[in-house]
Order: sequence, then structure tokens, then C-alpha cells
Amino acid sequence: MSPNLTPDLSRILVISPNWIGDAVMAQPLLQRLRAMHPERPIDVLAPPAVAPVWRQMREVDEVLQTPFRHGPLQLRERWRYARLLKARGYAEAYVLPNTLKYALIPWLAGIRRRVGYKGESRYGLINVMHHDDVPPRPMVPFYAALANAPDAPLVPAPKPVLQVTAEQVAAACAKAGLAPQHPLVVFAPGAEFGSAKRWPPAHFAALAQAIVAQVPRAQVALLGSPKDRPVCDEILAALAGTPAASAVLNIAGQTSLAEAVALVGHSDAVVSNDSGLLHVASSLDRPVVAIYGPTDPDHAPPFSTVAAALSLRLDCSPCRQRECPLGHHDCMRKLDAGTVWHTLQPMLPAAVTA
Repeated sequence: MSPNLTPDLSRILVISPNWIGDAVMAQPLLQRLRAMHPERPIDVLAPPAVAPVWRQMREVDEVLQTPFRHGPLQLRERWRYARLLKARGYAEAYVLPNTLKYALIPWLAGIRRRVGYKGESRYGLINVMHHDDVPPRPMVPFYAALANAPDAPLVPAPKPVLQVTAEQVAAACAKAGLAPQHPLVVFAPGAEFGSAKRWPPAHFAALAQAIVAQVPRAQVALLGSPKDRPVCDEILAALAGTPAASAVLNIAGQTSLAEAVALVGHSDAVVSNDSGLLHVASSLDRPVVAIYGPTDPDHAPPFSTVAAALSLRLDCSPCRQRECPLGHHDCMRKLDAGTVWHTLQPMLPAAVTA
């Protein structure tokens, strides 16, 4: 961050959620703020793991990275950081996380207008308070509503939009060893939330075999964080000895988030669990097949022009648990690869499947 920036009391500060998918789904809030205040710079304060997503949004003037560790209050560190924000000067702040910790920052920085949801009873810290004690609603309009007065009627929100450049795509393909002229299907087999949200690796492997068998020169890229690499390794192990093995690349943990975004933006389609990369793909308007088990597809659905949300909607789901509380994981296990392939195939361009 540039602490010596001349104070500009027209600036807007947005404090980011801690999850990639939530950051993407908050982008329509910035669209509304930019439309309402086209002359005012918008800065975003974000954790390092999420910051690259905000840099792909045209509405953002500068991304500031939080120095805080997960968990502790770190009041002294927050006070020091708030002094830097005060020196920059902000007219208002939009606090998207629902915690007291993040609401403290703009209050300590003396930002006069502090907008957010009640969250952890943040009276005083938030002085333009919206109320989240209502039935759950989709995340995109949930965040976008903060641009309006708390008592304003809800109106449809625009779709989130990220952007990637041709230069970013070319560099990401070269680093990953992908042929940019060949069809590319991206798999996102991970899920930070927990194992319950993961479609079985054997199912991903069977889907990869169908793609490679029926799409000439197809490439399948397994994307995710370093934590997702073991799951991706299981997919490769299930493909050992098959014709598809050489066409599937496990690059989980080997790309930066910005590079992963570029590869998603270049892809012909994305198959994903309910994860951050699902919402990245939607915001880049790629064809998406989203797989839901323990979570509700109506809460955070894909919003690409061409998209499908697959869920068996069993009686036991959505349980919203990190691990299957019944031990059978049927909500994912019983959703077979053939069903996903039949959903995916019509999404692929005719030239790809010819």
C-alpha cells in the first residue's frame, strides 16, 4: 500500500470477503457503485489469497492486501493499518465480511460512512446498517444491495464480470504446457469447505475419458490450490493406462490464482464443485456445469449464459456439512459421470465435438 498517497476524501473502500467465490459474487456491488459515482476511485482491501481476483475487475482502482493472520483479533496491528488508511482518506467503506474484526478497521480509520450487514451485532462500528436476519438469498443480490439504502426495495443485480487479457492467456498456457489452439475443458475438483462438496475423483476420471474419446485433440486441465493437488492426483491415478491419461494435466498448485483465472477464461467449458473457481468461470461467462451435494444450488448458482446446476436434491441435502454426516456421500457419489457428460456435451462448440 502507498501510505503517502495524497488524501482524497472522495475515495471508496470495499473490504473483501475471505473467499474467492464470495469476492467474485460481490463484484456487482462495485458495478453499482461505479455507476452511481463514476468520478470516485474505488479501492479494495483483500486477503492476499483473494486479491488477484479483484485485480481482474475493471471497477477497481487499487487493491490493498491485508497483513492480518487468520483467527486472532490483532488489535494493535489493525490500529496501525487503520492509521495508514486514514492517511489515504476515504469517504465511505463497505464492509463485506460479517465479523467484528473487519468492521473495526474503517471505524479506527475514522471513515465517516461505514456500510455493512449487522453480522456480529456491529452496532456503532457499522453506521449504515443492513439487516441479514432474513431468509437466505442468493449471494450476488445480497452484496449488491449494500449500494442502496437499507430500506430500499430489492432489485435484480447485474451479473459479476471479470476480465482477462490475451497476454495473460498466452502466458498461462505456455507455463502450464497447454496448446492454446486445442480444445480445453477445465476441471475444478477441489473445495476449501470440505470433502463433502467434492465429486468423487473416479467420477471426474470417467468424465475425462468421455471428453477425450469424443472431443478431438481435447485437453483437460485440473485446476486448484496446493491443497487440491492430492485429489487431482487421485484422478490421474484412476486414469492410468487409459488413452485419456496423456490428455489430462494436473496443474493444481502450480499456477497463481491470476494464471488460473486466465486459463478458465480461455477454456471451452468448466466442470466444478461448488467452489471459488466455479464463480470465476461464471464471471468470465464460460459454459459451466456446477455439481452440488451438501450445499444449496439456489444460494450460489452459476450465472454464465450457458450453465447447469446439477444436484440430486436428496432428502438429506442440503446438509451444509463439511463431511457427510451419514457416511455415505450419496448426494455426490450417485451423480454419475454419464449424467454430467450428457449435460456438458451440448455446451461445447459444434466445431469442438465434430
